[in-house]
Parts: sequence; C-alpha cells; structure tokens
Amino acid sequence: MKPPPKAEVDLEAVVAKYRPVVGFKIRRAVGWDNPDWEDLTNEVLTQTIAAVRAGEFRGDSQIGTFIYTIACRRIVDHIRGKSKIARRFPAENDPASSQDRLEEHERIRGLAAAVSALPPKYREVLDLYYYQELSREETALRLGLAPARVSERVHYALKLLRNHMRRAAKSFFPPSPD
Repeated sequence: MKPPPKAEVDLEAVVAKYRPVVGFKIRRAVGWDNPDWEDLTNEVLTQTIAAVRAGEFRGDSQIGTFIYTIACRRIVDHIRGKSKIARRFPAENDPASSQDRLEEHERIRGLAAAVSALPPKYREVLDLYYYQELSREETALRLGLAPARVSERVHYALKLLRNHMRRAAKSFFPPSPD
C-alpha cells in the first residue's frame, strides 16, 4: 500500500500569511508586553516548516489549522515552563508587605481546604492536570476516561472550588447592614 501523498505547500507564502496571525495569538496568550512572543512565533513557524518538509502535514486539514495546533501546543509548553521556573526560583526580594503575605497564606490555606473537601474523583483529576501538569490526554489515560470527560471534571471541580471560596469569603466578610 502506498503512503498518502504529501500536500504541496508554498512555505514562503504560508509564513508571510500566517506570521501576523500566529504573532497575535501568541501575544494574546502570553501577554502583550511579553518580549518572548517574537521568539515563540518564530519557533512555531520553524516547527511548521520542519513538519511540512518531514511530511507530517498530509493536507487532511487546512494549513492554518495545522499551524494553529502547533501554536497552541507551543504556548502551553511556554506557560508550563515559566510556571516551573517561577516555582523553582521564587522572587527573593518580594516587596509584598507582611500583611499581604499573611492574606495570601490564608487564601492558600482556604483553597487547600476546599480542594481536600472535593469528592475524590474531582480531587484526583485536579491533582493530575494541575499539580502533576499532565496533559488532558495523559490524565485521561491515567484515569481510564475520555479526554472530554477529563475536561468536564476539571471544569466542574473548578466550579465547586469557586463556589466554596465565595461562601468562605461571605462568611469571613459578612455583608454590612445597610
């Protein structure tokens, strides 16, 4: 059986057309003032060119969809990398006051209590997805679920946490009698 034919793509035209689109998407995702956006844009376009030359783009979809997928994956990788660095090397001379640090500590304790109060199936999906930083597909494999079901559980768990934190804030700061 013959392998499927490679899609013919004019790479120069693709880069010229999609550079502004990819740049906009990346700047919107990582922050308008983040200087890394140009490097990320170039990485996405370089990965696209390499993938097309390697025959990974078969033409089953539009080239824009293919580039969008590469851009989304690169953005997620970038954000995860930044969060790992931030956790590994916290700011040493944080100008936050002791009151701010105390309030932050209390919020963290409240959130930890809310997470521990979640039903196990929601607590487990949050642990795998956010704390162990597994992708939705990897989390689904570990739990024996469909990726869409993982997304549903993450969404519902976050909704439960938001509601718990709102109730806690209302009990901590009761409405003033006006």
